[in-house]
Amino acid sequence: MNIQTVIFDLGGVLIDWNPRYLYRKLMQSEAEIDYFLSNICTFAWNGLQDAGRSFREGTLALQAQHPEHAEMIAAYYGRWEEMLAGAIEENVEIFREVKRTGLPVYALTNWATESFPVAQKHYDFLREFDGIVVSGEEKVAKPDARLFHILFERYKIEARRAAYIDDSASNIITAKSLGLHAIHFQNAELLRRELQALSVI
Repeated sequence: MNIQTVIFDLGGVLIDWNPRYLYRKLMQSEAEIDYFLSNICTFAWNGLQDAGRSFREGTLALQAQHPEHAEMIAAYYGRWEEMLAGAIEENVEIFREVKRTGLPVYALTNWATESFPVAQKHYDFLREFDGIVVSGEEKVAKPDARLFHILFERYKIEARRAAYIDDSASNIITAKSLGLHAIHFQNAELLRRELQALSVI
C-alpha cells in the first residue's frame, strides 16, 4: 500500500490526558471517581464541549442537573490542566520518525477550543504537524465523519492513501468506512510494527 499521509489522534496517543489525574486529588476512592465520571461528568458531556459548546455553558447546564456536585463539576474545566500527565514519549518518537521520512503528518483531534491552547503551551511537538484539525474549532467531533472530511478537504488528503492512528474504537470504525488505513492504537510496539508493515517508517 502506498501511504502518502499519516494522521494522528492526540489524546491517548501522543498526550496522556485523563480526568482521573485531577479527581484523585479531590475524591477519596476510585469507586467515587468511577461513579462521578460515569454518571455526572461523563464522556458524552465532555464531548459536547469538544464539539464547540463553551465550558461555561456546559458547566452551568450540568450544575443545574446535579447541584449537589456543583463544586466537583466546576473543577472539571476550572482545573482541567491538572488532567494532563505529559507526552507519551515513545509515541512522540514514532511521530518524529514519520516526520523524518518527509511524509506530511496531520493531527485530527477531539479537543475543546478553550483548552487546546493549554496543550499547545505544554507540548512543543504540536508545532511540528503539517496541520491540525480541532473539533471544538469546527463545531463537530469524532466519530462524526464530517470532521474527517474537513481534514481531507483542507489538506487535499486522499483517504485510501492515508494511515490514521486513534485509540478510540468508534473513531476507527468511521475511519475505515471512509477508506483510511486505520490503526487502532494499543501500544507503541504494535504501532511501530503496523507502520513498518505499511513501509511508513
